[in-house]
Amino acid sequence: MTAEPAGHVRWSPDPIRQRLAMYTIEDVLLLPDDAPRVELRDGVMIVVPSPTAGHQKIGNLLWLWFHQHAPEIFEPSTAVGVAVDVGDTLEPDVLLLRRPVPEGRHYFLPSQVAIVVEVVSPSTKRRDRLEKPAAYAAARIPHYWRIEQDPLHVFAYDLIDGRYELAADSDTELVLTEPFEITLPIRDIAP
Repeated sequence: MTAEPAGHVRWSPDPIRQRLAMYTIEDVLLLPDDAPRVELRDGVMIVVPSPTAGHQKIGNLLWLWFHQHAPEIFEPSTAVGVAVDVGDTLEPDVLLLRRPVPEGRHYFLPSQVAIVVEVVSPSTKRRDRLEKPAAYAAARIPHYWRIEQDPLHVFAYDLIDGRYELAADSDTELVLTEPFEITLPIRDIAP
């Protein structure tokens, strides 16, 4: 049984434009409201899998922690993207943006991002562990966090000479000095 009205055609990328890698960020911004969440990789649309309840809870709790503890110069966000360039976008799980944050935007420039966070799921582990860190580093986003779910463990990386280097990791309490003094009890983000 389907919840879609009779005759409703679900959106999907045009196969010819996909093969030709012709999509741009402008195309993504023009997608219909019922289109799935996508990322652009070299002009190809990639559907972003829906996160599980546990995945979402970790991201939402981290958003709440940032909201309660980050200095006023930062604003946490979820369900928005990073415009790496005209043919590449990324949809991280959590962002810590530098203020001011314009209302009504879905994409932010890498220069507006202080921390980008990916919560690793079985369906996203290759991209979250290998591909996305390389893309975020190339975009010069200063801090990348990867959160493994089972068991819950946070890895925090700093951008040094164009590459991410591990700054700290913990399954109990993450302690960092950049981009602000952070003491994050991992239990605060546990589902």
